[in-house]
Amino acid sequence: MENSPLIGVLFYALGGLAGASFYLPLNGVKKWAWESFWMIYALAGLIVVPWTLAMLLSPNVFDVLGAAEARTLALCFVFGAMWGIGGLTWGLMIRYLGVGLGLAIGAGICASVGTLMPPVFKGEFMGLLETSSGIATLVGVGIAVFGIAGVGMAGMSKENELSEEQKKQGVAEYNFPLGLTVAIFSGVMSAGMALGIREGDALKALAGQVEPVTPDNWRGLPVLVVVLAGGALINIVWCIGLNLKNRTAGNYADSSMPLVPNYALAALAGFIWYLQFLLLTIGDGYIGPLAFSGWTVLMSSMILFSTVFGIALKEWKGTSGRTRGLLGMGLAFLLASLIVIGYGNFLRETPAPTPATDQQPIPVVAPDTPE
Repeated sequence: MENSPLIGVLFYALGGLAGASFYLPLNGVKKWAWESFWMIYALAGLIVVPWTLAMLLSPNVFDVLGAAEARTLALCFVFGAMWGIGGLTWGLMIRYLGVGLGLAIGAGICASVGTLMPPVFKGEFMGLLETSSGIATLVGVGIAVFGIAGVGMAGMSKENELSEEQKKQGVAEYNFPLGLTVAIFSGVMSAGMALGIREGDALKALAGQVEPVTPDNWRGLPVLVVVLAGGALINIVWCIGLNLKNRTAGNYADSSMPLVPNYALAALAGFIWYLQFLLLTIGDGYIGPLAFSGWTVLMSSMILFSTVFGIALKEWKGTSGRTRGLLGMGLAFLLASLIVIGYGNFLRETPAPTPATDQQPIPVVAPDTPE
């Protein structure tokens, strides 16, 4: 495939749009408990859609998984489970903070931690301090801290300015202290996805070697089915536990509830959520050797679109110019940090030019060969 970074970045940005909007269909689910619609979302987004697309687009997916090392599969699964824990609390984060504020904080933390965790896990962190790309990455993470602080200050300002009734007009269960705690935990744990995807590089290589080979665009799909299987286990077990505890298992078959719309909307949320990683995979095929940081572009786009949705949903209605200014400042820092982190990843993949020299190469003369 011919490299086209602009097209690749466009796919990453569309992935961010999917990540920011997946929760919107869930707002239309009626009369179901949270754990019931989250169960359908998880089954669709973490199992049904990933496996369906992998079997359609990656003809050697089963052979790749069969040929992979057990350690690689185990690590991808475990990191997926780590992400799964973060994914559960991601929903709670939006529940208590709203789409705009919740995703801005959660995605900002996830992007920063997801950038640092892979080199830490691989024992390469100290090497970051010895290269321009590593220093750029650390500077980007530092900028992200200011961005997260700015968005957090905007949330606290909103907390002080609005009455309980005004807060709940935009977010029915708004609770900033609890939501912020959940967002920090969720952002850190959700970064497990970055570790799982990086650990799956060996699976991508196999997908391009085992006949019939998987096309370049789709070689990340075998990785995703393993990583998301770990996340699915966590989500499904948690939802079943809540169904039993809250006696809500009857939601799935209760004819007094709008079953068809509820199933359709929850499954649609799962499909939209998965699209961010499908689009990430397609974008990777266009980026080629430039290796522009898809993860950071994905997160920055998610923050941008989630803010737009938050404004559209009137989550910041009634706040002062000061609060909106803090929000804008925080988002600007977050977006700047992701650009810097992405640039650091670009530097890491760009080989240093060979210094020019006026010296002529010394000819190598083959020794005489005895007859």
